[in-house]
Amino acid sequence: MAIATNTFTTYDAKGIREDLSNVIANISPEETPFVSNVGKGTISNTVYDWQTDSLAAAAANAQVEGNEQSYGAVTATTRLQNYAQISSKNVVISGTQEKVNSAGRRSELAYQIAKMGAELKRDMEFSCLNNQAASAGSTSAARTTASMQAFLKTNTNFDATSGTDPVYSTIPTDPRNDSSATRASTETILKDVIQQVWTEGGSPKMLMVGPFNKQAVSAFAGIAGSRFNVTGAKPSTIIAAADIYVSDFGNVSVVPNRFQKARDALVIDPQYVSIDYLRPMQTIEMAKTGDAEKRLLLCEWGLRVSTEKAHGIAADLTTA
Repeated sequence: MAIATNTFTTYDAKGIREDLSNVIANISPEETPFVSNVGKGTISNTVYDWQTDSLAAAAANAQVEGNEQSYGAVTATTRLQNYAQISSKNVVISGTQEKVNSAGRRSELAYQIAKMGAELKRDMEFSCLNNQAASAGSTSAARTTASMQAFLKTNTNFDATSGTDPVYSTIPTDPRNDSSATRASTETILKDVIQQVWTEGGSPKMLMVGPFNKQAVSAFAGIAGSRFNVTGAKPSTIIAAADIYVSDFGNVSVVPNRFQKARDALVIDPQYVSIDYLRPMQTIEMAKTGDAEKRLLLCEWGLRVSTEKAHGIAADLTTA
C-alpha cells in the first residue's frame, strides 16, 4: 500500500514530544523475611557479649528424711560474643540533575536514598544468612558479624563426606565447612533437625529455605492439607505453595528467602535471635566539595543468636 506524495509523517517531524512514563518499574525484590521477623535490639560497643545457660538434666529426685545435704559444683554460664559491622551505601547527585524536571520522581536525591535503603536491608539479610564468620577487623579490613550458619553447631544435619560444624567457645570466627557433596532435601532430614531442636528445649517456628528447596518442602507429607474449608457454596480453595509444615513438635512456617545460602535450610525460633544496632540506619549529609549533593546511608549492626540450641540447620542440600 502506498501513501500520497509529500505526506508529512512522524518519520520527518522534529518536534514530537517524547512519551516517557511517569512510573519507574523495578522488579528487584525487596522482601527480607529474616531481618523483618527477628527481634531488634541495641548495643553500645563494636564487640558485644551475652550469656546463655541451661537447666540440669531431669532426673529422679528423692531424698531421705533428715538427709544431710551434699553440695555440687555450680555450673557457670556460657559467654558469647559477636562483632558489629558497618554497612553503607552512598550517592552523589549534581546540583543541575536535582533541579531539572525528572520523570517518575520529584527529587533524584530522594529517589536514590529510598532505593539505597532497600539495597542496604537486602545486604544485611545476605550477611545474616550466608555463612559469614565474625572478624574483629583492623584499620585496613572491615569488621564482620557472624551469620546464623556460623553459630549453629548443636542441632545440625549435614553431609559427612567433608562437611563439619563450626567449632567455637565464645565467638564464631570460623564458619561451618560445606561438604564437597550435596544431597536431596528430604522430610527425614527436616524431621531430624526439628526433633533435635525440640529435644534441646527449643520450639521451632520457622523453616527458611531457598527457592529450589522451598519446592522440595512443598512435596513433604507433613505439609498442611492443600484444601481448606470455606463457608457457603464456594468450592474449596487449592493452595499451590507449602506455607505450614505440621511437625510432631508443632507447626512450622515455611518461608522462601532469595538472599540466603541456597544449600542450607534453617530452622529458626525468632524469639532467640535479633539484629542489634550500634547505630541505626541513618542518612548523613556529607560535606559539599563542589556543585553536587552527597549522601551516605549507614548503619552499624550485628547479629545476636541468644542461644544457638533454639535453632537448627539442614546443610549441604542440592539446589538444582
